[in-house]
Amino acid sequence: MAAKELKEFTLEEVAQHNKPGDLWVIIDGKVYDLTRFKDLHPGGISVLIDEEVAGKDATDTFYGLHRHEVLERPQYKRLQVGTIKGQNSVIFGRRIGELSQVPYAEPTWLSPGYHSPYYSDNHRQFQKAVRRFIDEVVYPDAQAREEDGKRPSQIVFDKMADLNLHAMRLGPGKHLKGRVLMGGIVKPEEFDYFHELIITQELVRCGARGYGDGMLGGQVIGLPPVLNFGSPELQARIVPDILAGKKFICLAISEAAAGSDVMGLQTTAVLSEDGKEWIINGTKKWITNGTFADYFTVGCRTNDGLTVILVERGPGVETRQIKTSYSTAAGTAYITFDNVRVPVGNTLGEVGGGIFVILSNFNHERWVMCCSSARAQRTLIEECLKWATQRQAFGKPLISQPVIRAKIAGMIERTESVQSWLENITYQMTHMTYKQQSQKLAGPIAFLKSYSTRCAQDTARDAVQVFGGRGITKTGMGKFVEHYYRTVTFDSLLGGAEDVLADLGVRQAIRAMPKNARL
Repeated sequence: MAAKELKEFTLEEVAQHNKPGDLWVIIDGKVYDLTRFKDLHPGGISVLIDEEVAGKDATDTFYGLHRHEVLERPQYKRLQVGTIKGQNSVIFGRRIGELSQVPYAEPTWLSPGYHSPYYSDNHRQFQKAVRRFIDEVVYPDAQAREEDGKRPSQIVFDKMADLNLHAMRLGPGKHLKGRVLMGGIVKPEEFDYFHELIITQELVRCGARGYGDGMLGGQVIGLPPVLNFGSPELQARIVPDILAGKKFICLAISEAAAGSDVMGLQTTAVLSEDGKEWIINGTKKWITNGTFADYFTVGCRTNDGLTVILVERGPGVETRQIKTSYSTAAGTAYITFDNVRVPVGNTLGEVGGGIFVILSNFNHERWVMCCSSARAQRTLIEECLKWATQRQAFGKPLISQPVIRAKIAGMIERTESVQSWLENITYQMTHMTYKQQSQKLAGPIAFLKSYSTRCAQDTARDAVQVFGGRGITKTGMGKFVEHYYRTVTFDSLLGGAEDVLADLGVRQAIRAMPKNARL
């Protein structure tokens, strides 16, 4: 089908089309014929025939009420009949793969003219490739699935697997050996935690919290115990399909009666009479990806203490969807284990040594959540700066109000501090063994997660105040703010509640206190 030919008009020519039966408007140098659309306009016809809109340049009015993406929808794009002579469009929507030019919308290391000791040229090249992939492949699916509640599309998982993104999201390690990462941009032996940080933060830019967890968040926390504590035979059997995006795994620790209190788990595993199988009974709750998982990394109570066992979906395993504040795309599940028989070869680590398996996983899980939180807060800064500069209130831009500037200042201060602390800890991780991380970073990472999620909740609350009623409306100008405000508390709970983690950090510090320290 041939593209519609667009004509050039003068302002005077457009001004003649200012009646209900002949209605044109100008938006950013483009001329739109709204004659047939006016009766379909969701906001009613009176807005369109207003004397400041009909036949006039309605750019400011339009952007005070709508996001730019509205103009990019096919049903509205076709309303354009021409352009204004001598004028060029200057407003653009999302540009695939490009950096935002809005101040503080990008971390310092990606901002023109700034420098960082943490990121190499390879990190920068890697970031460009990841952003383009996320923008082209993941973002459209994220918006659709967050809305309809279905799990992320299989084609997205497949395309991620082609680039080995599933494997890279588990961090550096032997699981990357022999793989071609991001089309060969980074070698497996050179991949570090800053590369992983980049992947996590780019995914968060989709602004779809439920989808973000549905994007195999369960694998990020459920597969490491298999990689670190599973037998070679078990790993060879299940890991390839998981990293290929063909099978799915989740971490099943939390229960209705035991969240942060891991030692309070009530799910039991008892050896069969011949000692060849575990027989598991119990329930798990709030399990991310549980509804579509093929494998479950399960914390169980055994005669010798806590033991972690890999359970495969089969007889006796039942999963049910739990509806939470974010999209069901996350696959959050209530799981029932009813006399589930599992080979003892599926034991992860030592029998009775489950607490070590569980705790060894927490640092990375919490660090990933800090990466996500830091980037999500930055998205709100961009939204608020855009809105405050284009929104007119009391006859002038909203940003002219000191109280609005003060709120945005607080957002920027908090977000920059979280990112700086995050990068410092990430640098330590790149120079420590896994064991050293467990010894040295449990406290700092706990503090960072507690701090970052507290900051996030303050930022979410302030963003709603900046957007007003739009900040509590699921569609339109404030949709990303509303979404974040509704879902921000997930980060404050998952991986350990804020107060529990803050206390953990202090207890870790007390353990390191020198015996002879005195005032």
